[in-house]
Amino acid sequence: MHFPISGATIDPFVLIGLGFVIGILGGFFGVGGSFLAGPALFALGLPMNFAVGTDLTHIVGKSIVAARQHWTQRNIDLRLALIMVIGTIAGIQVGVYGIEALKKIGRVDLVVGLFSIVVYTCISLFVAFEAWQSLKIPLTKKEQAQSAATRKDKLFFARFAQWVQNLPLGPRISLPFSGIKSISIAAIILVSFVGGAFSSFLGGGAGYIRMPSMVYLLGIPTHIAVGTDLFEIVVSASIGSYEHALKGNVDVLIALIMQTGAAVGAQIGAALTQYFSGPRIRLAFSPLPLLGAGLIVWRLLTSHAGG
Repeated sequence: MHFPISGATIDPFVLIGLGFVIGILGGFFGVGGSFLAGPALFALGLPMNFAVGTDLTHIVGKSIVAARQHWTQRNIDLRLALIMVIGTIAGIQVGVYGIEALKKIGRVDLVVGLFSIVVYTCISLFVAFEAWQSLKIPLTKKEQAQSAATRKDKLFFARFAQWVQNLPLGPRISLPFSGIKSISIAAIILVSFVGGAFSSFLGGGAGYIRMPSMVYLLGIPTHIAVGTDLFEIVVSASIGSYEHALKGNVDVLIALIMQTGAAVGAQIGAALTQYFSGPRIRLAFSPLPLLGAGLIVWRLLTSHAGG
C-alpha cells in the first residue's frame, strides 16, 4: 500500500502486527515502544523524520489505553507525574528544534540513526547488568515491595538513588505513594526534561530513558515507574506529535493503521505486569533496545549500499 504523505509503500498488515507487538511491550514495560517502532518504520522505508513523528502519533492512543489499565491497578503516582509534565514539555521543544535543524542540512537519517544506535545499545547493556545484579540477591516479599532507594544494602544502584534523593536542592517534595519521604523537584524535572527531548528527537514517548531513570535515579518502585511513565508518555507523545505534525513529519494514515493493533496489545501488556517482579520486568526489557539498534544499523547499511 502506498502512503502519499510520506511517499512510502508498506504492507498495512505488517503495520497492524507491528502496532500489536509495540502495544504489548508498551503496556508491560511502561515504555512507548519507540526503541522498536521507530527503527522498524525506518527499516520499512519511512524517512527518519516521518518515522519519529508518525511513531509519536500512533503511541498516543495506545498509551492512553495502557495508562488507564495501570490506573486501575494503582500503579500511577499522580503527584510525581504532574511535576514531570513541566520538564517533559520543555524537553519536547528542544528535540523538535533538533530534528528541524537536521532537516535543513539533509542529515536527519544519519545523525538520528547513529545517535539512536548509541543510546539504545547503552540502555540495553545498563539495564541488563543492573537487573542481573538484582536477581542474584535474594529478597523477601517485603523488600520486593519497597522502592530501590530503601534497599540500599541489597541493590547495586540503590545507594546512588538515595544520593539523588538527598541532593540539597530546593524546593523539595514528598512522594508517599512511591515510598519517598523527600526529593528535590529539580531532580524530577531534569529526568523528565531529558525524556521529553529524547521523545521528540528519537520518536515515541522516550520511556526507554524515563522509566529506567525513574527507577535508578529517583528510586521509584518498578511497577509505579511503569504506570507513571505511561501517563507521561500520553503527555509527551501528544505534544510531540502535534509539534511534528505542524512541521510535516507525520503520516497520519500509517499511525491510524498501527493504532488498531496497538490498542489491543496495550491492554494485554498492562495486565501481564502483575505476574512479574520488578527485576524480571527490567531483565526482559534489556534486549529490546538492542534489537531496535540492529534494525537501524541494517537500514543505514542497506541504504548506503544502495546509494
